Amino acid sequence: MDIMTQAADHGEIAPPAEGKGQWADLLAPRYAMTTSMLCLGVALYAFNGFLVTTSLPTAVEEFGGAALISWALTLYLAASIVAGASAALLKQALGGKATLLLAALLFLAGTLIAGLAENMATVLLGRILQGIGEGIVAAVCYALIPEMYPEKLIAKVFGAEAGVWAVAAFGAPVLAGWLTETISWRAAFLINVPMILIFLALALVIAPRRAGGPRPAFRLPGLRLTLLSLGLLAILFAGVSGPLSAALLSAVAAVLLIATILFDKRAEESIMPAEAFSLRSPVGLGLWVVLMMPVAQATSGVYLVYGLQHVWSLSPTAAGALYALMAISWSTTAILVANIKLKQHTDRLIWLGPLCQIFGLGLLFSAFASGELAPVFAGQLVIGAGFGMSWAYLSKMTMEETPLAERDKTSALLPTLQSAGFALGGGLAGLAANSAGLAGADTPAAIRHALTIVFLIALLWSLPAVFAARQALAKTKLRANE
Repeated sequence: MDIMTQAADHGEIAPPAEGKGQWADLLAPRYAMTTSMLCLGVALYAFNGFLVTTSLPTAVEEFGGAALISWALTLYLAASIVAGASAALLKQALGGKATLLLAALLFLAGTLIAGLAENMATVLLGRILQGIGEGIVAAVCYALIPEMYPEKLIAKVFGAEAGVWAVAAFGAPVLAGWLTETISWRAAFLINVPMILIFLALALVIAPRRAGGPRPAFRLPGLRLTLLSLGLLAILFAGVSGPLSAALLSAVAAVLLIATILFDKRAEESIMPAEAFSLRSPVGLGLWVVLMMPVAQATSGVYLVYGLQHVWSLSPTAAGALYALMAISWSTTAILVANIKLKQHTDRLIWLGPLCQIFGLGLLFSAFASGELAPVFAGQLVIGAGFGMSWAYLSKMTMEETPLAERDKTSALLPTLQSAGFALGGGLAGLAANSAGLAGADTPAAIRHALTIVFLIALLWSLPAVFAARQALAKTKLRANE
């Protein structure tokens, strides 16, 4: 039984018209504005990330706050993850429309504060508000996908969102660079404002209100969010600390994150589904895959462009273009596989994707080990294909296997967990790099040696996702036969 049928049977929403499950259906009158709203929600997240990364160094030069540049990224990421973790409870209490409007207004306020700031402290405040707003927007947009589309269109929605992400990966850095050079770094921040206003208008018209009945009280899960925040900050700082401090911070982060999960399982109002991270259920195993693939991939996000510039002497533009190949491959593959209809084939893609990531990271490792550039091209294409072929069907399976009452929690957790995986992986990559001596490497050969070790560790991190994906599918089949 698919997501929409179960929801309709419980009287929560009216099932959307099925249509033919074609790409054109996403732009049919019934879904065109919904598709625009959800893709714009993804665009806000993607463009903001790429725009700010490109323009922030210029802001730092103006204010003289070089020591705070990492905070502008760290605080945004931590705020978005923590806010995303509470998004399902907010949606349950306020409804999708009110939650999206509130989050978009916070994002707008943060953008204006950062873009008009007169010092780095104000920029940091704006970045925190941006993180809170965008974390909730991304989580609620995910939660609305199974609520607003029929089952046969869900993979195509994910494919459309992947396409938006690829456009952002290529276009946003170029746009931000041009705005920063010709106008100001502030223009690169404030270019978000028109997009936010359009998103607000669409959310006001399209997003569903809260269902009737008694309004559940919203209790802020303060202790759990505090533990989560401290755990994230600990692992982020571990990546920029010395080996001994990094090991201690990593241990503290592990304790805090495990405590967050344990406290949540005992809470009356949990922020995660009951089966989250269980090794005995398809939901828990699926969430492990959602976490572990970004953990392994984060090493490329942190160190690939650096390696391309310092080992092979590529220009920033060439290195950025080679890095963006992964996003192009991801979106292209996601669009192609969205046309697959047989479940036995889509199930196979769920574990083939992590397997492709292993091969792709193996190619990146071999590139640094050998000094040959060609494997980087192949590795980026294979990694992108791995994410593209599996991500939509992995997300869909995890949503479908969650009991209806907790589906919002699982759906909202998916983008939050993806961001947490990149944050966790980035911290672990920094720890590996420091241990490998990257900070003291001052020649291309020394840098290549250190990054060879770093990418070998990333390759090892990619292994568990394949086994978790296969086990999740096995558990799904067992449930179907019960």
